[in-house]
Amino acid sequence: MCAERIPLPGAPHPLGATHDPRRAGTNFAVRSPNAESVTLCLFDDAGVEVERLALTQRAADVWHGFVAGPAPGERYGYRVAGPWDPAHGRRFNPDKLLLDPYARAITGDWTGHPATFGHTHGGSDLVRDPRDSAAYVPHSVIVGADAYRTDVGRPPARAWADTVLYELHVRGFTQTHPDVPPELRGTYAGLGHPAVTEYLAGLGVTAVELLPVHQFVSEEHLPLPSRRSC
Repeated sequence: MCAERIPLPGAPHPLGATHDPRRAGTNFAVRSPNAESVTLCLFDDAGVEVERLALTQRAADVWHGFVAGPAPGERYGYRVAGPWDPAHGRRFNPDKLLLDPYARAITGDWTGHPATFGHTHGGSDLVRDPRDSAAYVPHSVIVGADAYRTDVGRPPARAWADTVLYELHVRGFTQTHPDVPPELRGTYAGLGHPAVTEYLAGLGVTAVELLPVHQFVSEEHLPLPSRRSC
Protein backbone atom coordinates (compact mmCIF):
# COMPACT_ATOMS: atom_id res chain seq x y z
CA MET A 1 0.00 0.00 0.00
CA CYS A 2 1.06 3.59 -0.64
CA ALA A 3 1.40 6.08 2.20
CA GLU A 4 -2.00 7.10 3.47
CA ARG A 5 -3.40 10.31 2.03
CA ILE A 6 -6.69 12.14 2.44
CA PRO A 7 -8.83 12.98 -0.61
CA LEU A 8 -9.87 16.58 -1.15
CA PRO A 9 -13.58 17.25 -0.48
CA GLY A 10 -14.57 17.04 -4.14
CA ALA A 11 -18.24 17.20 -5.10
CA PRO A 12 -21.27 14.95 -4.49
CA HIS A 13 -22.37 15.20 -8.12
CA PRO A 14 -22.18 13.79 -10.66
CA LEU A 15 -22.30 10.32 -9.15
CA GLY A 16 -19.57 7.91 -10.22
CA ALA A 17 -15.95 8.58 -11.14
CA THR A 18 -15.51 11.85 -13.05
CA HIS A 19 -12.05 12.58 -14.38
CA ASP A 20 -10.89 16.21 -14.48
CA PRO A 21 -7.88 16.58 -16.82
CA ARG A 22 -7.33 20.18 -15.70
CA ARG A 23 -6.74 19.07 -12.12
CA ALA A 24 -5.09 15.79 -13.11
CA GLY A 25 -7.35 13.71 -10.93
CA THR A 26 -10.77 12.15 -10.48
CA ASN A 27 -13.82 12.98 -8.38
CA PHE A 28 -15.50 9.98 -6.79
CA ALA A 29 -19.09 10.07 -5.52
CA VAL A 30 -21.27 7.16 -4.42
CA ARG A 31 -24.59 7.09 -2.56
CA SER A 32 -24.99 4.88 0.50
CA PRO A 33 -27.56 6.07 3.07
CA ASN A 34 -26.81 3.41 5.68
CA ALA A 35 -23.02 3.18 5.42
CA GLU A 36 -20.83 4.08 8.37
CA SER A 37 -17.76 4.58 6.19
CA VAL A 38 -16.81 4.30 2.51
CA THR A 39 -13.28 3.49 1.36
CA LEU A 40 -12.08 4.00 -2.19
CA CYS A 41 -9.71 1.25 -3.39
CA LEU A 42 -7.32 1.83 -6.31
CA PHE A 43 -5.75 -0.97 -8.37
CA ASP A 44 -2.83 -1.28 -10.78
CA ASP A 45 -3.05 -2.74 -14.30
CA ALA A 46 -2.51 -6.24 -12.93
CA GLY A 47 -5.51 -5.91 -10.65
CA VAL A 48 -3.44 -5.57 -7.47
CA GLU A 49 -4.82 -3.22 -4.84
CA VAL A 50 -2.32 -0.43 -4.30
CA GLU A 51 -4.12 2.16 -2.21
CA ARG A 52 -7.11 2.74 0.05
CA LEU A 53 -8.52 6.19 0.72
CA ALA A 54 -11.39 7.01 3.06
CA LEU A 55 -14.11 9.23 1.59
CA THR A 56 -14.86 11.35 4.63
CA GLN A 57 -17.10 13.94 2.96
CA ARG A 58 -20.83 13.24 2.95
CA ALA A 59 -23.71 15.24 1.50
CA ALA A 60 -27.30 13.95 1.44
CA ASP A 61 -26.15 10.32 1.73
CA VAL A 62 -23.54 10.77 -1.01
CA TRP A 63 -19.94 10.02 0.00
CA HIS A 64 -17.43 11.89 -2.13
CA GLY A 65 -13.86 13.05 -2.59
CA PHE A 66 -11.38 14.25 -5.20
CA VAL A 67 -8.16 12.26 -5.63
CA ALA A 68 -5.16 13.57 -7.55
CA GLY A 69 -3.64 11.05 -9.93
CA PRO A 70 -6.26 8.48 -10.99
CA ALA A 71 -6.84 8.76 -14.74
CA PRO A 72 -9.01 7.12 -17.41
CA GLY A 73 -8.33 3.42 -17.73
CA GLU A 74 -7.43 2.92 -14.07
CA ARG A 75 -9.34 0.46 -11.91
CA TYR A 76 -11.12 1.11 -8.64
CA GLY A 77 -13.79 -0.19 -6.28
CA TYR A 78 -15.29 0.47 -2.85
CA ARG A 79 -15.28 -1.15 0.56
CA VAL A 80 -18.29 -0.07 2.62
CA ALA A 81 -18.59 -0.58 6.36
CA GLY A 82 -21.80 -0.62 8.31
CA PRO A 83 -24.00 -2.89 10.43
CA TRP A 84 -24.05 -6.65 9.89
CA ASP A 85 -27.68 -7.26 10.77
CA PRO A 86 -29.20 -9.77 8.32
CA ALA A 87 -32.51 -9.84 10.18
CA HIS A 88 -33.04 -6.23 9.13
CA GLY A 89 -31.48 -6.52 5.67
CA ARG A 90 -28.14 -4.96 6.63
CA ARG A 91 -25.20 -6.99 5.30
CA PHE A 92 -22.30 -4.56 5.20
CA ASN A 93 -18.96 -6.31 4.81
CA PRO A 94 -15.84 -4.18 4.13
CA ASP A 95 -13.85 -7.33 3.31
CA LYS A 96 -15.75 -7.45 0.02
CA LEU A 97 -14.86 -5.17 -2.88
CA LEU A 98 -17.92 -3.53 -4.40
CA LEU A 99 -18.41 -2.23 -7.90
CA ASP A 100 -19.31 1.41 -8.30
CA PRO A 101 -23.04 1.31 -9.23
CA TYR A 102 -22.43 4.45 -11.30
CA ALA A 103 -19.31 3.15 -13.10
CA ARG A 104 -19.23 3.73 -16.86
CA ALA A 105 -16.95 0.76 -17.53
CA ILE A 106 -16.18 -2.58 -15.90
CA THR A 107 -13.26 -4.98 -16.34
CA GLY A 108 -13.00 -8.61 -15.29
CA ASP A 109 -15.67 -11.09 -14.32
CA TRP A 110 -17.08 -12.86 -11.32
CA THR A 111 -15.19 -16.11 -10.70
CA GLY A 112 -17.58 -17.88 -8.36
CA HIS A 113 -14.93 -18.07 -5.62
CA PRO A 114 -16.50 -18.55 -2.14
CA ALA A 115 -14.75 -15.37 -0.96
CA THR A 116 -17.05 -13.31 -3.16
CA PHE A 117 -19.98 -14.00 -0.88
CA GLY A 118 -20.65 -11.70 2.04
CA HIS A 119 -21.69 -14.63 4.19
CA THR A 120 -20.06 -18.04 4.68
CA HIS A 121 -20.68 -19.86 1.42
CA GLY A 122 -22.15 -23.30 1.97
CA GLY A 123 -22.87 -22.44 5.59
CA SER A 124 -25.17 -20.08 7.42
CA ASP A 125 -26.01 -16.91 5.52
CA LEU A 126 -26.17 -15.14 8.87
CA VAL A 127 -22.43 -15.46 9.46
CA ARG A 128 -20.18 -12.79 7.90
CA ASP A 129 -17.30 -14.05 5.73
CA PRO A 130 -13.96 -12.30 6.47
CA ARG A 131 -12.05 -13.17 3.29
CA ASP A 132 -10.98 -10.47 0.81
CA SER A 133 -12.88 -10.74 -2.47
CA ALA A 134 -10.91 -8.21 -4.56
CA ALA A 135 -9.00 -10.83 -6.59
CA TYR A 136 -12.18 -12.66 -7.62
CA VAL A 137 -14.58 -9.93 -8.72
CA PRO A 138 -14.82 -7.35 -11.53
CA HIS A 139 -13.38 -3.87 -11.01
CA SER A 140 -14.80 -0.49 -11.96
CA VAL A 141 -12.84 1.54 -14.52
CA ILE A 142 -12.44 5.32 -14.77
CA VAL A 143 -13.63 6.62 -18.14
CA GLY A 144 -12.72 9.96 -19.72
CA ALA A 145 -15.42 12.39 -20.79
CA ASP A 146 -14.49 11.87 -24.44
CA ALA A 147 -15.35 8.17 -24.23
CA TYR A 148 -19.10 8.59 -23.78
CA ARG A 149 -21.83 10.88 -25.01
CA THR A 150 -23.96 13.07 -22.80
CA ASP A 151 -26.49 14.09 -25.45
CA VAL A 152 -28.36 10.78 -25.50
CA GLY A 153 -31.31 9.56 -23.51
CA ARG A 154 -33.63 12.43 -24.41
CA PRO A 155 -37.28 11.31 -24.67
CA PRO A 156 -38.86 11.52 -28.12
CA ALA A 157 -41.14 14.49 -28.73
CA ARG A 158 -44.28 12.34 -28.92
CA ALA A 159 -47.34 12.26 -26.67
CA TRP A 160 -47.78 9.14 -24.53
CA ALA A 161 -51.19 8.58 -26.13
CA ASP A 162 -49.45 8.19 -29.49
CA THR A 163 -46.53 6.10 -28.23
CA VAL A 164 -46.13 2.43 -29.16
CA LEU A 165 -43.24 0.73 -27.32
CA TYR A 166 -41.53 -2.41 -28.59
CA GLU A 167 -39.28 -4.27 -26.18
CA LEU A 168 -36.56 -6.45 -27.68
CA HIS A 169 -33.24 -8.16 -27.05
CA VAL A 170 -30.47 -6.88 -29.34
CA ARG A 171 -28.81 -10.23 -30.01
CA GLY A 172 -31.94 -12.36 -30.17
CA PHE A 173 -33.86 -10.01 -32.44
CA THR A 174 -31.08 -9.44 -34.96
CA GLN A 175 -29.88 -13.06 -34.97
CA THR A 176 -33.27 -14.32 -36.09
CA HIS A 177 -34.20 -11.58 -38.56
CA PRO A 178 -33.68 -13.11 -42.03
CA ASP A 179 -32.97 -9.79 -43.76
CA VAL A 180 -30.19 -8.64 -41.43
CA PRO A 181 -26.77 -9.40 -43.02
CA PRO A 182 -25.02 -12.29 -41.21
CA GLU A 183 -22.05 -10.11 -40.25
CA LEU A 184 -24.37 -7.65 -38.45
CA ARG A 185 -26.48 -10.17 -36.55
CA GLY A 186 -26.16 -9.90 -32.81
CA THR A 187 -24.89 -6.30 -32.98
CA TYR A 188 -26.17 -2.77 -32.46
CA ALA A 189 -25.39 -2.10 -36.12
CA GLY A 190 -27.76 -4.93 -36.99
CA LEU A 191 -30.47 -3.28 -34.92
CA GLY A 192 -30.01 -0.09 -36.95
CA HIS A 193 -30.19 -1.89 -40.30
CA PRO A 194 -33.04 -0.69 -42.59
CA ALA A 195 -34.57 -4.18 -42.54
CA VAL A 196 -35.15 -3.79 -38.81
CA THR A 197 -36.21 -0.15 -38.70
CA GLU A 198 -38.60 -0.58 -41.63
CA TYR A 199 -40.13 -3.65 -40.02
CA LEU A 200 -40.69 -1.84 -36.72
CA ALA A 201 -42.05 1.25 -38.43
CA GLY A 202 -44.43 -0.96 -40.39
CA LEU A 203 -45.82 -2.26 -37.10
CA GLY A 204 -46.47 1.29 -35.99
CA VAL A 205 -43.74 1.21 -33.35
CA THR A 206 -42.59 4.66 -32.25
CA ALA A 207 -39.94 3.73 -29.67
CA VAL A 208 -37.79 0.69 -28.88
CA GLU A 209 -36.96 -0.36 -25.33
CA LEU A 210 -33.91 -2.64 -25.13
CA LEU A 211 -33.78 -5.49 -22.70
CA PRO A 212 -30.76 -5.08 -20.37
CA VAL A 213 -27.63 -4.04 -22.27
CA HIS A 214 -25.58 -3.05 -19.21
CA GLN A 215 -22.91 -5.06 -17.45
CA PHE A 216 -24.29 -8.08 -15.59
CA VAL A 217 -23.27 -11.13 -13.60
CA SER A 218 -25.10 -14.43 -14.02
CA GLU A 219 -26.62 -16.17 -11.04
CA GLU A 220 -24.32 -18.65 -9.35
CA HIS A 221 -25.90 -21.83 -10.74
CA LEU A 222 -25.70 -20.70 -14.39
CA PRO A 223 -21.96 -20.27 -15.21
CA LEU A 224 -20.62 -23.03 -12.97
CA PRO A 225 -21.26 -26.47 -14.58
CA SER A 226 -20.13 -28.34 -11.48
CA ARG A 227 -22.96 -26.76 -9.51
CA ARG A 228 -25.57 -26.99 -12.23
CA SER A 229 -28.39 -29.44 -11.54
CA CYS A 230 -29.51 -31.89 -14.21
